[in-house]
Amino acid sequence: MRWLEQHWYHKTPLSQLLRPVSWVYCLLILMRRGLYRFGFIAPVKLPVPVIVVGNITVGGSGKTPLVLWLASFLRQKGMRPGIVLRGYGGSAADWPHGVSPIHDPDVVGDEAVMLARQSECPVAADPDRVRGAQYLIREHRCDVIVSDDGLQHLRLARDIEIAVIDGARRFGNGFCLPAGPLREPLSRLRDVSLRVVTGPPREGELGMPLEDIGLCRVNLPEAYASTGAFRGETVHAVAGIGNPARFFAHLRRLDIEIIEHPFPDHHRFTPQDIRFSDNRPVIMTHKDAVKCERFAGDHVWYLMVEARPDPRIGEQLWQELKEKWRG
Repeated sequence: MRWLEQHWYHKTPLSQLLRPVSWVYCLLILMRRGLYRFGFIAPVKLPVPVIVVGNITVGGSGKTPLVLWLASFLRQKGMRPGIVLRGYGGSAADWPHGVSPIHDPDVVGDEAVMLARQSECPVAADPDRVRGAQYLIREHRCDVIVSDDGLQHLRLARDIEIAVIDGARRFGNGFCLPAGPLREPLSRLRDVSLRVVTGPPREGELGMPLEDIGLCRVNLPEAYASTGAFRGETVHAVAGIGNPARFFAHLRRLDIEIIEHPFPDHHRFTPQDIRFSDNRPVIMTHKDAVKCERFAGDHVWYLMVEARPDPRIGEQLWQELKEKWRG
């Protein structure tokens, strides 16, 4: 799969060859969306507001930090938010799962456990986001639902859509799958409420820089180090996320020399994956760390980052919520 991604961000002979297939894909996507838009299929409307955070490209774009920020923002406004997500990579036989901080990520997914630990609000994992959201309302009396990576899950009616854009890779060659990285045509962005970019914003976008908080030891998160602790040192950089290159570039900006170890998104790590003969420090993402804490040594760390969204994101979000849900 990764070899194909190399063609998604350039107009290569292979991507051009695959364009007719992408046209068929786009047509099917538009037809499916039209079935919901024109009432042939009725989405499920919940009795509380629903905010969907997603993207239109394959791979990571910074959705999870925004979801965490949204949960905090809504709590500060006096609401009781709940987060629903697919639980990708989870092996559970029954759904939904109310996710706790001590849940096994192999059962409910790595992102679900990370959100349960950091969001301070109820989290439900369920491939059927409608069912997961209904669980949060019923069991936790949530009065607003945040759907993580649910832009294409049209069965769940939504009040606000937020599209997150990778500021570095953006939309690649602009082609839909499989010729390019787009899950939906670029025209889809005209329908969303907010476009949030993890990089310099362009017209119609609002920025969301990610700020480094520090480094935490994977087997003991209370053990903290500053981001400058490994400056000038060579470390093993491990990433099993949608865009490992972004994480590696991030570490280089901290003046850390790295040996790259990319893995597929949602990779199930084993002790051998983070064991190296030179005993150099290992730095990974927080999402990967929740899967490695049982066997990580004292030399394995994860980088903590936090979203610093443009204040206008909160202002526009709150105004739209008030307009759609009086009181």
